[in-house]
Amino acid sequence: MYWNVKEIDAPQLASWLQNKADDIHVIDVRHMNEIAMGTVPGARPVPLHTLPLKLSELDRAKDLVVICRSGARSAQAAAFLQQQGFENVYNLRGGMIGWAQSGLPARAPALN
Repeated sequence: MYWNVKEIDAPQLASWLQNKADDIHVIDVRHMNEIAMGTVPGARPVPLHTLPLKLSELDRAKDLVVICRSGARSAQAAAFLQQQGFENVYNLRGGMIGWAQSGLPARAPALN
């Protein structure tokens, strides 16, 4: 979809969340009304239109997984983050649709 954007699938992300949760950040770039319906446990809401304002809050040393509904907006966000110098960025292939199809649980977001 977008050049050089690394992807991760839902089962792999679930494994990462279990085994290396301290080394990754998951951000959900959907609108807040979409996020309120449920997101990946531990995901931080950062709607796409606010992403440029939140760059300084993201840890460049950690793996960053970007999620949305289907994987399109998150691929766009991942490409933007790479253009801003983030190296360890992954798009969740299939987004929350793929997450749900894998039988994985969604949770209400932690609002910071």
